[in-house]
Amino acid sequence: MSRFKILDQHGLNFVTLTVVDWVDLFIRKQYKDIMIESLRFCQKEKGLILYAYVIMSSHLHLIAEASSTISLSDILRDFKKFTAKGILSEIENGGYESRREWLLHKFSFHGSKNTGNRNYQIWAADNHPVQLFSLPVIAQKINYIHNNPVREGWVELPEHYVYSSASNYVTGKGVLDAVEVDFPASWEGFLPV
Repeated sequence: MSRFKILDQHGLNFVTLTVVDWVDLFIRKQYKDIMIESLRFCQKEKGLILYAYVIMSSHLHLIAEASSTISLSDILRDFKKFTAKGILSEIENGGYESRREWLLHKFSFHGSKNTGNRNYQIWAADNHPVQLFSLPVIAQKINYIHNNPVREGWVELPEHYVYSSASNYVTGKGVLDAVEVDFPASWEGFLPV
């Protein structure tokens, strides 16, 4: 059971979805692409509104809200369930995965400890939500998200990382649609990348 609850299911939240034991799962393009396709589906079919996102090697950060009658918790639950199935299928049946046995063993171990799981568990239960209600905090979280790949040394500029909304804020385009937060012009020094 999660220790952290999303208090406002239709409000703006910063959430972190983490692979169990912080396993570096998303070092493979095919797993990141499963994440992108599932987020796109959640946007189109479940009312997920993304303001910022980044897929890192072992976790995913989102600033999001739910626009429909479906709660954000339910959207994230369904997202985790669908992506876990897709990733497991890719590990078991897809292309070459040098860590196949190790990954399946790791996920099987966690699945055996979770009564709500039959076989495998990829995602940690908690989403570590932080409710966002002020523009300074929203700007800080967006900058944190967008600069994650820079801090890791993967890219020099945030907008160069494909699996992030930073390019949405710089060029207006990205692999996913992201709603740009409307900050006052006087905030120039605080504006997200």
